[in-house]
Amino acid sequence: MKNGILFLFLLFFFFGTPQSGSTQTGNPSLYDQTSEVNNLMVPYDADKASIERFYFIRNSPERREKLIQLNREYLGLLEKLDFASLPVGSQVDYILFKRNLNEDLRLLQIEAREFDQIKPWIPFADSLYLMEKYRRRGAAIDSKKFAGQLSSIQSEISLLTGKLQKEASLDMSLGNRAAATVRGLQTALKSIFQFYNGYDPQFTWWIPISYKQTDSLLNSYAIALTKKGKQSSNQKTDNSGIVGNPIGREEIIRELQYEMIPYSPEELIAIANKEFAWCDEEVRKASREMGFGDDWKAAQEKVKNSYVPAGEQPQAILKLYNESVAFLKKNNLVTIPPLSEEDWTMDMMSPERQLFAPFFLGGEGLLISYPTNTMKEEDKLMSMRGNNPHFSRATVHHELIAGHHLQGFMNDRYKAYRHFNTPFWVEGNAVYWEFLLWDKHFPQSPEDKIGMLFWRMHRCARIIFSLNYHLGNWTPQQCIDFLVDRVGHERANAEGEVRRSFTGGYPPLYQIGYMIGAFQFWALKKELVDSGKMTFLQYHDAILHENAMPVEMLRAILTHQKLTSDFKSSWRFY
Repeated sequence: MKNGILFLFLLFFFFGTPQSGSTQTGNPSLYDQTSEVNNLMVPYDADKASIERFYFIRNSPERREKLIQLNREYLGLLEKLDFASLPVGSQVDYILFKRNLNEDLRLLQIEAREFDQIKPWIPFADSLYLMEKYRRRGAAIDSKKFAGQLSSIQSEISLLTGKLQKEASLDMSLGNRAAATVRGLQTALKSIFQFYNGYDPQFTWWIPISYKQTDSLLNSYAIALTKKGKQSSNQKTDNSGIVGNPIGREEIIRELQYEMIPYSPEELIAIANKEFAWCDEEVRKASREMGFGDDWKAAQEKVKNSYVPAGEQPQAILKLYNESVAFLKKNNLVTIPPLSEEDWTMDMMSPERQLFAPFFLGGEGLLISYPTNTMKEEDKLMSMRGNNPHFSRATVHHELIAGHHLQGFMNDRYKAYRHFNTPFWVEGNAVYWEFLLWDKHFPQSPEDKIGMLFWRMHRCARIIFSLNYHLGNWTPQQCIDFLVDRVGHERANAEGEVRRSFTGGYPPLYQIGYMIGAFQFWALKKELVDSGKMTFLQYHDAILHENAMPVEMLRAILTHQKLTSDFKSSWRFY
């Protein structure tokens, strides 16, 4: 009997009591790190990584078929779980894992469909795929014959390049797919060459010159395919030089449903305009405090000119960081592990990257955007003005603590198996902190308010210009002009922002995730903190302990909702 009591005591001591899938601060639980669905998610991630490592040639049929098979296999395993018996945190894992598997299958099916359509442009693909397949297991190679194959491929590429030039256009998605596939074939050819060259005397005699010629032609061909695809972009013509690919209303709605945002693009634009009106009133108040009346642009101009001299920006940023962390601690807003305050790095951003990211970035470290000696004088001034201390006051905590750096630090330590990253959580949570610190009077002067409001207006503008672009209503130039006229951007910075948004590799909804995600966190704060159910500390720690996911799923965990396996988003958070 005593042994049985001791066993139960030890069981409780080490594992605690099972929670309903939610983390309770200070109460260790098995569910802090795992769930029933995790037992599928971890091997899936490992299997997928193995396939992508071994079948590393992107867009190859072999790789695609293996990934399709993998996703179907795990969907079958997931369906065998008894959803109704799972705690809510595990149900969330089930819903989101199933969603991700289905989305991967959808994208793989699109890849297969587009691959079939571009086959006439890559008739030499199968021979290179086959050679790379043999190479993996060290098969002997007929080098003289392979040199002949490469010569034939060179002739085919030359003929296809000429044919491509005569084509009126190539669908942009197909052009991008074809170019990416050709890049994959370059990788396959390089893999073959590096394996045999120098080790196989016959290969080393026959192949090196043919390899260099073929690789060069493949590179030029990929560039030509990309350029031809750009000619068929859905965007309206303008003189900005920025060419993206608007996705249209139907695809916007599909992606909103995937992100669990039950609003139409028109409703989101209306929200942004309403928030813009609030910003307009607040910025006029700050302008009056500075003695500029309602001429907020004149007040903003004075703020922009408060920039620190070149060479002194790192020290200015560190000062703002220390002030923001001290404010968070003083108000007991979130747990900040000591190591998270030590392990962020500081680096300077290259002038090339500043063309896409005119403001500093953060995460594991801080990447500072400020002039270099190679930039034009007018670009130097715009960089300094756009990164003045009052503008930066709103973004240091966004990029470091309690924003992206703390997010990443905690995501590595709590429920690290959850790979449900979304801009509505990552960026939305960081902007939520901008909201909260404004609400708690973090800005110390009207100049600080002007700076913080610049970014809040910018978040509104991102919703308006990015959705209007993807709806086909605006050109990139109209987006640039909107940022300059409505928000007060330096023109070079506005161009960088628009270029980043449409050609920087960000998904179409990324820019709306900042403010819309922030409003989700704000609504949940009202539900849990303002009601007295949780303190700020408990709420903010719980967010970080559950890891990144659509905010409606976080809400389900923290409010212990009853869920169904076919869950559909319905939370009208604004």
